[in-house]
Amino acid sequence: MKPHVQLAEVTTASGTHFSLHQHDGKFYLNYNGNELMSSDHTYSEELLAKIGCAALLKGKNSRPAHPRILIGGLGMGFTLKRALELVPPPATVEVAELIPELVEWNRTFLVEHNGPLLDDQRTKIYHGDLFDCLSRANKNTYDALLLDIDNTPDDLITPANERLYTPDFLATIRKSLKPSGCVAYWLSEPAPQFKKKLRKAHFDVEEFAAKPHENSKRARHCIYVARPRREPPK
Repeated sequence: MKPHVQLAEVTTASGTHFSLHQHDGKFYLNYNGNELMSSDHTYSEELLAKIGCAALLKGKNSRPAHPRILIGGLGMGFTLKRALELVPPPATVEVAELIPELVEWNRTFLVEHNGPLLDDQRTKIYHGDLFDCLSRANKNTYDALLLDIDNTPDDLITPANERLYTPDFLATIRKSLKPSGCVAYWLSEPAPQFKKKLRKAHFDVEEFAAKPHENSKRARHCIYVARPRREPPK
């Protein structure tokens, strides 16, 4: 039997414990002893990039001259990898990651699996919280926000993430998006109350089923794509 090896670990200031493991050539990221993601199930994280960046993949005439994307949460880099594959230069793909160790693990342990994503000229790392990153953003900055922060707004990875789902922060998200932009949320399961909250915050919302693996029989995850609602002319 091949050994299950813990490669690294870190405990954040809030008390959340993250650890990176390897077994039989596959990588696993755990938090508080629970599996958060793995290199064996990347389909839904990649789908987040594909669906969230869909408007940027159309014809050259409709593509922004220099698309700007923000990914909330680096994780194991799968959403970043797919975004870089889909959106060619010139472009900027910014990643807001609060935990420095996760960035380092992507540069070291995971580079053999994903490649040197963080060395790509399009990649920019914001070392800090998504809340602070977007709160400092100018109006109409981003074409797409790809957020994979929590399992759901009711199942938070860290308690401080509660502020990411308040009406005030949803208004901050709307402000940071270009008029044709969108915010895409990866969720471990549908969150109907959050969907209602997005609509109340003046977003039009689409829901997409997402399989954990391309060959999975059941799509237990989902992706919400929210676009700022265009107000009727006065």
